[in-house]
Amino acid sequence: MEAYETLDTVLVKLFNDIMDIEGKAIITAEFQDISNNDMHIIAAVGISGSKSMSTVAKALKVTVGTLTIAVNNLVKKGYLSRVRSEEDRRVVLISLTEKGKKAYRHHEKFHQEMIRATLEGLSEEETEVLVRALTNLNEFFRSY
Repeated sequence: MEAYETLDTVLVKLFNDIMDIEGKAIITAEFQDISNNDMHIIAAVGISGSKSMSTVAKALKVTVGTLTIAVNNLVKKGYLSRVRSEEDRRVVLISLTEKGKKAYRHHEKFHQEMIRATLEGLSEEETEVLVRALTNLNEFFRSY
């Protein structure tokens, strides 16, 4: 029962703290003009070219209308560019500008440091158990 109580405490604290901690870590003086939510939009767009608004909205589990408001602000601030598809003028494609790519790499660095800290001192077997446990947790949330 002790493991259950400890895990309950750790998970509840982790869920309560993660967005706040990530926001403080990635929204630095250089990126103070955007929010943690904006940074996740930048991450969803990615650096591998342009994506449609509907693809990004689906990945973030928001409506295209909700995403449009945030994208408008990120375009004004110079993080994203937006163009209409040449093949289908109804489709709006968004991509990162150089400023957006710099923010993306900054966010990615935080995630790499987080994973490195999580796995530090774990054996290969312990890492496999942790991955399996977190996969189970992820599946629980997806099916809830």
